[in-house]
Amino acid sequence: MSVPSLLKVRGLLSAYAAKRLTPTEVVASALARIADIDRPEVWILRVPAADLEARARALEALYEEQGGAVFERMPLFGVPFAVKDNIDVASLPTTAACEPFSTTPDTSAFAVQRLIDAGAILIGKTNLDQFATGLVGTRSPYGAVRNTEFPQYVSGGSSSGSAVAVAAGCVAFSLGTDTAGSGRVPAGFNGLVGLKPSLGLVSKRGVVPACRSLDTISVFAHDVDDAWRVFSEIACFDPLDGYSRKVPGLGLLRGAPRIGVPDHLEFFGDAAASQAFRAALDTLSTRLSLEPKPIDFQPLKQVCALLYDGPWVAERRAALGAFFDTHHEAIDPVVAAVIGKADGYSAVDAFNGQYALVELKRHAEQLFEAIDVLIVPTAPTQPLIADVQANPVGLNSQLGYYTNFVNLLDLCALAVPCQRRHDGLPAGITLIAPSGADRRLAELGARIQALFAGGNELPSESETAAVAEPTTRIATAANALEPLPFQEPTVALAVVGAHLRGQPLNWQLQEAGARFVMATHTAADYTLYALANTQPPKPGLVRVTDRQGAPIAVEVWEVPLRNFGKFVADVPAPLGIGTVQLAGGLAVKGFICEPAAICNGSGALDITSFGGWLAYLDSVNAD
Repeated sequence: MSVPSLLKVRGLLSAYAAKRLTPTEVVASALARIADIDRPEVWILRVPAADLEARARALEALYEEQGGAVFERMPLFGVPFAVKDNIDVASLPTTAACEPFSTTPDTSAFAVQRLIDAGAILIGKTNLDQFATGLVGTRSPYGAVRNTEFPQYVSGGSSSGSAVAVAAGCVAFSLGTDTAGSGRVPAGFNGLVGLKPSLGLVSKRGVVPACRSLDTISVFAHDVDDAWRVFSEIACFDPLDGYSRKVPGLGLLRGAPRIGVPDHLEFFGDAAASQAFRAALDTLSTRLSLEPKPIDFQPLKQVCALLYDGPWVAERRAALGAFFDTHHEAIDPVVAAVIGKADGYSAVDAFNGQYALVELKRHAEQLFEAIDVLIVPTAPTQPLIADVQANPVGLNSQLGYYTNFVNLLDLCALAVPCQRRHDGLPAGITLIAPSGADRRLAELGARIQALFAGGNELPSESETAAVAEPTTRIATAANALEPLPFQEPTVALAVVGAHLRGQPLNWQLQEAGARFVMATHTAADYTLYALANTQPPKPGLVRVTDRQGAPIAVEVWEVPLRNFGKFVADVPAPLGIGTVQLAGGLAVKGFICEPAAICNGSGALDITSFGGWLAYLDSVNAD
């Protein structure tokens, strides 16, 4: 099998599992692609070819030894990736695009090591706006990173090389960092998904800080599913990172989310960008029945101003320490000018900035009481490299118009490619929501991306039917994205009827943020009844001691303990939550039924012989 031109995580894993492809072939293809595109400015350094080949052969040996089980232990087996060169990789220099600043760490960043342990293959380290200060991708002594398809345009920054490495097909995914939009703007300019997590979900141990309190590692990928797979591997609490947090994940929403858009849209005179965004909103309205509500954007603009025109710029100065004074000549002049503004702020200014931010956060909290997701253009315009070089600060500032406020307000965000501009440039939207709503954004983002999968051409009604109906699909789809690995107490719950995957009440589990664990059976001493007069139809599970029972098919779900009480409170009589004995002897919480609901005259039908609710429903449908 030939290696696909655009490497995708899911496709590579499927090809490996079917033995149609080997890691050695993928590594060779990645190296050939890097040579073919001839974009030296994308990379600051690459792993030697001999080391890549050795890594590929080691993975192949593991596959021979462990068979398909290797994919359980290594969920990113053989997937090539890149990291921004402000993120540590053991034994490779970290430059942050400033050679005199370079250090060679003994250990990899926490997130990088988790990816390597998951089987991914690191190809190299990518270029960036120096010290992650910029949204353009031009502020680097290693060269301005050109846009993937339109080299006269900026690639976006500061994670410029990471975005282009993915968009050009050199790697399947990459890591960037995002403080003010660096993981979203390059995604929008290169037709990618850019996943910016809730602060603290991904450890930043091993990352050269820009603003340590606001930084986060971000993920670039071709689609939301790939980005989520990668994110699921690196979203792990790190006790050695003081900013790492166990962020409680919000469950999925039932029905269509409430959407907000800025009441005043700014595109700085770029008519093509304006048209593309309005076309995207029209598509969401007509195909997904999402009706945007105008929201007051002014408080968010005020937050933006705090980042670079307020005391937070001093945090960038603190990150460089004495280096800023001792090696001033090695710093890009524009970067030096931006960071040098810190000298104009005092400790009093820093506290006043905190007070202003607290007040503005109240506005944001009220905003997200009225909406679930804020949708903005990923960037208001896309400038030429030549224009940025002529006006480096002014044009860079424009690009942060819809991004700078997000981390200051502790929000999560997801950039998604949509319909292209009429001049052919990529365009996209960014979804923004409160901390912990990462999965909500990913579910919605996947549906939105599916609408625009054809590029410039809008999909037909039939092509989008699967993503457009019903509006409750976000919460009921059996193939919904898995929740992030739990980092909190949970309860194992056995469900037997209307809460099974694909059934009408499964949304209650999704809303509670539950994770599917396994399909199994009860012990052999249970009976199952189709209850009378219940809507939607439900079964009753009863354990018997005085007559013959049978194993009954159930699903086990893991429910966050913080949401379990509400879930139980919503269970209607005659059902309840008790203890269910599973095959093999494990006892878990589960749905049980009051005996009165199955007694003579109740109208309940004994369906034990079917072995489970779904088999019974199949027989009814067949009849």
